Amino acid sequence: MKKYLLSLAVLSLFYTESSACAWSDPDYEYFNLFTQSIIKDKSYLPFLHSYSSRFYSDFKPSQIPDENIDAWKKFFGNQLTYSETDFLVNKMNINDLNALKKGTPTNQLLLKLGSSFYSKYHEAIDYLIEAKYLEPYMKINYVESTDSFYYRENNTDKNATNLDYNKTISALTSLYNAAKNPEIKQRYGYQLVRFNHYTRNYDTALQAFKTYVEPIKLRGASYFMALDQLAGAQRGLDMKSDANWNFFQVFMNSKSRKESAFVSMKLSDTASFNNILKRAGTNNEKNMAYFLLGYEDFNNPIPIMEKMFEINPDSEILKVMAVRSINELERSYLPIYYYSNNDGNSTIENSTIENSTNKNSDQTKTETAAEPKKEELSIWQKIIRFFKNLFSSKKDKNSTEAKADQSDDELLDNPDRIPVFTKNNYWYDDKTKDFLDDLEKFTNKTKEKSKDEYWQIADAYLKFLKKDYKASTEILADIKTTNPEYQEQIKRMKILNDIVSQPKIDAEYEDHLMKDYAEYFVDKPEPKKDSTETNYDYYGEVPSTKDFLKDVLANRYFLQGEDGKSFLMNNTLSDLQYNPNSSLVKSVEDFYRKPNKTQFEQQIIAKNINNVGNIDAFFALIYGDRAMRQADFEKAKSYYAKAQQFSGIPRANYERYNPQTGNYEKLVYDGKIYDGFNNISDLVFGHNVWESYQSSADESMENENYSLFPFIKPNMNKLQLADALIQLKQAGNGKDAKAAQANQLIGNVLYNTSILGYYREIFVMDVDNSNGGKYDFWSTDKKNPYQYYYKNFLDRTYIEPDNFDLTLNYYKKALDLSTDKEQKARILFQMASAEQGKYYQYEAKNPSKVDYSDPKWSEKTDAYQKQLDQIKNQKYRTYFAMLKTQYAQTETAKSLMGSCSYFSYFMK
Repeated sequence: MKKYLLSLAVLSLFYTESSACAWSDPDYEYFNLFTQSIIKDKSYLPFLHSYSSRFYSDFKPSQIPDENIDAWKKFFGNQLTYSETDFLVNKMNINDLNALKKGTPTNQLLLKLGSSFYSKYHEAIDYLIEAKYLEPYMKINYVESTDSFYYRENNTDKNATNLDYNKTISALTSLYNAAKNPEIKQRYGYQLVRFNHYTRNYDTALQAFKTYVEPIKLRGASYFMALDQLAGAQRGLDMKSDANWNFFQVFMNSKSRKESAFVSMKLSDTASFNNILKRAGTNNEKNMAYFLLGYEDFNNPIPIMEKMFEINPDSEILKVMAVRSINELERSYLPIYYYSNNDGNSTIENSTIENSTNKNSDQTKTETAAEPKKEELSIWQKIIRFFKNLFSSKKDKNSTEAKADQSDDELLDNPDRIPVFTKNNYWYDDKTKDFLDDLEKFTNKTKEKSKDEYWQIADAYLKFLKKDYKASTEILADIKTTNPEYQEQIKRMKILNDIVSQPKIDAEYEDHLMKDYAEYFVDKPEPKKDSTETNYDYYGEVPSTKDFLKDVLANRYFLQGEDGKSFLMNNTLSDLQYNPNSSLVKSVEDFYRKPNKTQFEQQIIAKNINNVGNIDAFFALIYGDRAMRQADFEKAKSYYAKAQQFSGIPRANYERYNPQTGNYEKLVYDGKIYDGFNNISDLVFGHNVWESYQSSADESMENENYSLFPFIKPNMNKLQLADALIQLKQAGNGKDAKAAQANQLIGNVLYNTSILGYYREIFVMDVDNSNGGKYDFWSTDKKNPYQYYYKNFLDRTYIEPDNFDLTLNYYKKALDLSTDKEQKARILFQMASAEQGKYYQYEAKNPSKVDYSDPKWSEKTDAYQKQLDQIKNQKYRTYFAMLKTQYAQTETAKSLMGSCSYFSYFMK
């Protein structure tokens, strides 16, 4: 199906970028707030809007009644329920029916019907016995092509050719002639048409329809079942136009066979729906033909809908077209993720698109500079237009009301924090806006003509999408309906209008949420799954109204500066481990310690404060780690003293590779491995032998000589480590070789625990140094890379960047105090490595601006790379140059040339 013109450019990127990812599903990338399935005629459910599959499937098969079962239920005088009739016709064993015929039934349902049931309905029971006998064979014989490469799993299944053709035809003909009831008679006619179709006796099938089905003037379920088989035989004879017309008749008149009839029409005639329109005689046929044209080529559906309106404004299929159009608009207006680009510009993206720049590999660096990514941000910038000045106020600045709201206005005007789904903030693609306007005009017109309240509900929802909440609410208030599905949609939309139009969420409003809308926020017990439902859903739950409202509130809290509450609307406390930014952690802690929480805060937000062991220790550890990265060892020690009850980084079910066993093993804190606080090796004071994060510490690291510092233990916890660094700092205040070494060891710790170091996990709450978002370089100067909420918390790097100048300062003290050339060479190499970190930070914040669609992209990118190389050599090679010019003949320098390929290249 063509992606029609009203799709936004961003939306089209969803279906180009994300389609390359096997885990992407476009039906899970937006909020579906207008329930498509509220249409009254459930037989059209497969034709609702979906991008994930050919037909919409988010409904239970039982919602579409089978007209054949309804016909049997009526035939049996409504003695049976629908499910009992279905069991009798489709599931009951043939032996049970034969037992009934003999007068010895054992099946509970048949016993319930009594001994007179067979005598009254003997023709029907005899037919069902014959039908059940034939059913296992009623498949067409598949003829394998010599070019076929598909594996057919059940190629030994029974098919119609396994039956004796002459005997079967003779038996069915005899039963047809003997039957007195015209409905049963027609059913035998259906079996004759079907059997000839499936044995590829197509001409005979056509004749059987004319002889045994058509003369009986009934036009119920059995007639259209037979017509379906006739059309199949006509297709086999290449009578495409006739086959297509008959499939069309089945589509119009059957409830449970619409989907298969639609597929059959497509297979029969490539110009199927246009040809049907030409042949259509009645208004109903024309209306249905227009529907099929609009459904198949969902370009701009309004002109088709206008034609359908002229025929019948109360048509159910017109509502199907409208609800599909509304759903398409939702995909443009209600994305499940809002993001911001690395340069701070706003955008909407698929959650699978990554915007990280990672300069760390698990092997030694050998290149002068990593090649910049093919930059697509400029394309996004061309596509996306967000309004930054939101919630413009018309109040008199000198009024009391304006002064009272001044702080709120300032907050909402903060360009770094952007409201979602508010009156002025959303950008529009002109064609999409035009389509919304046109659909609203059509809906307004139709609601005046149609008696169905659906059009009023649709009109109110379009007002909601246009952010006219007052008008939407007024329309909803005037609707009078007894339809329970309509009532539920109206109720939900009233809540949406109320909450989304609220710019600030305070305690009073939170009380209102719990009093009036608790069902949309309080978690309900998981319902038991129907045995017929799929047990596994790769994508999880489809985004719901509850999820949407949660996102709106998360955004409002974010705008209000209540980051802790915003974070906990979409994340758990333990999620802080993945991006332990100290300012966000402080806001979460403030909420945790807040007295007198509202009921909403207690039940909805605080429930996400999950088990992290000792919470006080959890917070103290994060603050201590941040202080260590700032080289504030005294502050770190004070926090670590409060973190001694830390029970380990809460990484449930985490597995990591064990090179000794060759297996992935579940992480268990056994008192011997690093757990976030304990068991830190003294190698953290050492230096790299080579850069390989996957290798063991003994392979990658080498100890310095720290015999002068007995307080450095082979195994330490963080409190001991902070104390050791304090003592080294004191020793470093001297003027001798011991002071030089003390400063060098401090520099080593700071470098080794930086984003480039082997122990990079120690102060960022991670269990090991394996690659991930924590080890990406920040690509923005903003203190907070989020602009909407923390829903996408794990998709960006939000750990304060390393300050490599702190590392360089300690190394500089060591270099100035040292008189040993070998030590100086080692210190300079470490300084050069830290300086490389500063270059990576520069590069990440200055990505190429060359548009990937530029025909000279390669040429311009190469030129930009040369510019980067020049900047790197001029500004970020200070200590490599000193090492080369002053210490090239040292044993340390020669050894480094053997272990570091880049240094070797530089020295040459």
